[in-house]
Amino acid sequence: MTSLQNGEAVVIVDGVRTPFCKAGTSLASLAADELGRQAVNALLAKTALDPGLIDEVIFGCVSQPAESTNIARVIALRAGVPERVPALTVSRNCASGFEAITEAYTRIRAGRGSVFLVGGTESMSQVPFYFRRDAAAKFNALARSKSLVQRLSALEAFRPSDFKPTPGLKLGLTDPVSGLNMGATAEILAREFDITREAQDAFALRSHQRALAGRERLAAEICPVFVPTPGGSKTIVEDNGPRENQTTTALAGLKPVFDRSGFGTVTAGNSSQISDGAVALLVMTQQRADELGLTPLGRLVDFAYAGCDPKRMGLGPVPAIRALETRGFSLADTDLVEINEAFAAQVLAVLEQLREVDEGRLNVNGGAIALGHPVGATGARLVLTVLLELRRRGGRQALAALCVGGGQGGALRLERI
Repeated sequence: MTSLQNGEAVVIVDGVRTPFCKAGTSLASLAADELGRQAVNALLAKTALDPGLIDEVIFGCVSQPAESTNIARVIALRAGVPERVPALTVSRNCASGFEAITEAYTRIRAGRGSVFLVGGTESMSQVPFYFRRDAAAKFNALARSKSLVQRLSALEAFRPSDFKPTPGLKLGLTDPVSGLNMGATAEILAREFDITREAQDAFALRSHQRALAGRERLAAEICPVFVPTPGGSKTIVEDNGPRENQTTTALAGLKPVFDRSGFGTVTAGNSSQISDGAVALLVMTQQRADELGLTPLGRLVDFAYAGCDPKRMGLGPVPAIRALETRGFSLADTDLVEINEAFAAQVLAVLEQLREVDEGRLNVNGGAIALGHPVGATGARLVLTVLLELRRRGGRQALAALCVGGGQGGALRLERI
């Protein structure tokens, strides 16, 4: 491993992502490790990097499959990374993709490596269902039964309610401290900041319009994904979330999902889409990139994580960004801003707090309302998207930020080299 020279830049060399597809659709049959493997293989092929040069693999994943514990290691080995290269899975809820990047940054700064393969992956289609503990105990008793009498006795203990498992997604999207579903926290912000249903729907429509207008630009970050079929395989090459026929009328016709008292404003249409997808990035020292003849997309200048009220988790980007500002960051001097669109109400509430951000610089190619939000991968996607757009525009500085379930926020300060 190469020790970092004092003050040397930590750079994001390149990256790719799979298409982001709505849960239960095009990528539903692929497990999270397979999504990650295909992204990693595409990145290694694109950069022609010898995987033997990698010091560590770090991937974010929120709903880590039981059959792929430490999913980063599974992805690395299946992608052909040498066995001697260690791998680490990280989870900071929606900021897991950020965490993979900033963990690499921290290791580089500590002199514990110079080349890191990082990213995030999530198959929200394959998040399992869970039985209650008492129902699980009955299934265990049935499994342990050895005789016909024991099996019949175990079967008699079951009741119809035992066969109604709880979706893991429902559990994962509910904060255990506040007891609120993430959508309910968006409703709180909508009320507190007086954000109307019309404003939320208008923001959602703009997300779809920008994603459709930017489809060719977004294609530059997407690698094809091969999905096995009974007759061979099919190739998925683009996001399937953006709706070409989305209209204000269609959005206005959707019923509130999280508050059905008659006062709710947060709907499926102005919320992020539950999606499947993966992202892979190469993070290394500037010196190592120069030695390998690689031209980086940009460098990670600084980052911050901050906590906030779990009931208002959507405001998380605000304290994280303010923390960056104490170290010399200026929103006014930032060319592009990516804030994850967990909910339209949440982003609009953040913008009320960050008046320096104008919509002309924000999520210029759409966001998670249109593109989707595979939670473990989104942070890495924000960084890849904004750096590619920064290069296209010839800009200098960018910011990527998101809110985090449980009451946190993350923000990464990026620069084009």
